[in-house]
Formats: sequence, C-alpha cells, structure tokens
Amino acid sequence: MVNITLKPNREDALLRFHPWVFSGAIKEMDGKPKDGETVQVLSNKGRMLGVGHYQEGSITVRVLAFGEHTIDQDFWTAKIQNAYDFRSTIGLTDNNETNCYRLVHAEGDGLPGLVIDVYGDTAVVQAHSIGMYKSKHFISKALQDVFGEKLKAIFNKSKETLPKNYAMNVENAYLFGQSGINEVLENGNKFSIDWEGGQKTGFFLDQRNNRDLLAHYSEGKTVLNSFCYTGGFSIYALKAGAKRVDSVDVSAKAMELTKQNVALNGFKEDEEHFSYSEEVLDFLKKNKNVYDVMVVDPPAFAKSLDKRHNAVQGYKRLNVMALQQIAKGGILFTFSCSQVVDRDLFYGAIVAAAIEAGRQVRVLHQLSQPPDHPVSLFHPEGSYLKGLVLQVE
Repeated sequence: MVNITLKPNREDALLRFHPWVFSGAIKEMDGKPKDGETVQVLSNKGRMLGVGHYQEGSITVRVLAFGEHTIDQDFWTAKIQNAYDFRSTIGLTDNNETNCYRLVHAEGDGLPGLVIDVYGDTAVVQAHSIGMYKSKHFISKALQDVFGEKLKAIFNKSKETLPKNYAMNVENAYLFGQSGINEVLENGNKFSIDWEGGQKTGFFLDQRNNRDLLAHYSEGKTVLNSFCYTGGFSIYALKAGAKRVDSVDVSAKAMELTKQNVALNGFKEDEEHFSYSEEVLDFLKKNKNVYDVMVVDPPAFAKSLDKRHNAVQGYKRLNVMALQQIAKGGILFTFSCSQVVDRDLFYGAIVAAAIEAGRQVRVLHQLSQPPDHPVSLFHPEGSYLKGLVLQVE
C-alpha cells in the first residue's frame, strides 16, 4: 500500500474527521498508486491518519477509515451493517408503508463516493469514485450478507456518476440477481421505479418528508408541480384530495412515468391530473392559471463554484415567475439541490425574487434532506438540499 505524506500542518482537517485529502496538501508519495487503489495517509511527522481511495484530481484521497485499518470484506460488511442498523433505528426497514430509502449516503455514512438506494427487494449502487467502482464486488457481497433473502437483486448504475474517462468504459449491470421496473411504496403511495433507465437511481428519495408535508396543504387546492420528474409531489397532492394537479417536465419519458404513477394510484389523466411535457419557464410564461399551491424543484443549476452566480440568478428568475402566478394566500414549496449554493445564498435569491414580484411573503418551513441522507458533522458539504415553504399574500 502506497504511503502519502502530507505537508507540515496540513493534517488538521483529517484530525477533525473531514474525509477529503486535497492535492495541494500532499508533500510526497512513496510510490505511484493507480486511480482507485487504497492508500495510507500520514502526517508530515509520520503519524498514521487514515486509509482511503486514491484518485488523481483535486480531491486526491477519499478517506474510508481514520487511523490504521485493513480494508477487507469484513470492513465493507461492517459498514453496510452499520448503515442498515441506522435505517432500522429511524423506522425505514421492514416498514409496511415505505419500502424505498437511501441505505448509504456517501460521506454521511463514512463511505465517500458511494450511494446505495433500496427499492423493495432491489439495491441500486452508484459509485462516484473509481475506488468505489473497483470495490463493487465487496459491496455486493456485504449487501447480500446484511439483507440475506430479503434482497433479490443488486444493480450497479455507476456509468452516469463516474469521471468521464472511466465512465466511457463502464456499463451498468446487475451484480446479483435480475429484476426490472418495480413498484414501491412511499408513505402508502405507489410508484413505479425505473432504476435501469431513470435519472439518479430511479427516484428522488430525498424529497420523501417534503412530499408528505405538501399533502397537508393540498386538500381542495389547485396544485402545480414543476420539474415533476415522475410525479412524486403530484401523487401526494392527489391522494390528499387536491382539486386539480398540473405536472410539468421537459422530459417526455418522465411525463409518461408520471402518468403511469397517476393511474397506479387510482386517478385519471385529464380529469384530476394534467400533464405538460415542456420547459418549465416556457410553461410559466404562457400560463393563465392561478395556483393555490406550487412546487418549484429544479435540477441543480450549478455543480461548480464558477457557475454559482448564474445559478442564483436562475433561482431568482424562476421564483419571480412562480410568485407572480400564485394565488393570494397560496403556498409555494421552492427548492435548490445545488451543493455550491448554500442555504443563505438560496434564501437571499428568494428574498430578491419576492421583492421583484412585489409580494408579501411569510416563511412557514425551512426544509432539508431526510435522515436517511445524513450529513457528517465534520463534512458540511454533504448538506445539499435546501427548501422553503412560503405563504404568499
């Protein structure tokens, strides 16, 4: 195992359990590790700081364990078991109303570069680093050991999340078992999940609690769900007794899945629910309806710091249009999942939007990701989902 030694006084972040080693902190290496190899990180004075995956780039080492450790099958099984036990503690395993959840949330579960989502009896694995991808068979074995017969399939969906130079040689495939499009439950609502061809791992599990909150505001209301993807917020609104729900997404495939989920839950297209496959901004520009409840949940507008200013302006522009079209006393759920746009910056963009729209606005709730998407206290970068529930006068 290659030893990587840090420059003087550059070990403080690791001593505070931050799991990233940046390239600028490295003094020397006693070998030439390949991307994805496990390496040891030492302080300038030779103190063992941790063991992690090497990958050439700005974040050079993602630490799997602090101090001296052996990264073997027992390590992986213990990590997956710990993640499973925590989800049991918060009531997500063996739950009759919800059988889909995030099992591993990267740094939040001490496994940087790894995401695992569970859909019924199938686990979907996404590696965001080549080290995690190369560990896929250890991860698969650990999942089978922890879940036993409750797990029927493991699908590796890493092509979309690996660095481009590796993704081009990777194909998504089953590591264990075989499955297809599956039906799951979330808070008693039914959803058809396409983890093989859908976005992310197939569903946006991080909005589960926020969708449930929306239901409390939807009875008898007209609701717009923009950037709806497969209609998560729409189904909750319909089940809560919304008078009418409009769903908008630019993806025709997403809209077909939305329609499928509407039917799956016993509702009728073009009666209680209406689908629009077009750009949200174009829809809002020509929209004549006034909605009681609106959801604005766009994809990440910025994935790097140099795009942050444009992202903030994008959030402002989008929310100005929403605030102009919501009914007096209406409720707006607005979100940002851009990690580089922090909570204060997002809040400021919404304040600017309200000023430009000329509306009086109250903040009812400040929203975030659910507990199965935990954030390490020592890795605040893991907090990415920000939301506000606003009452608009």
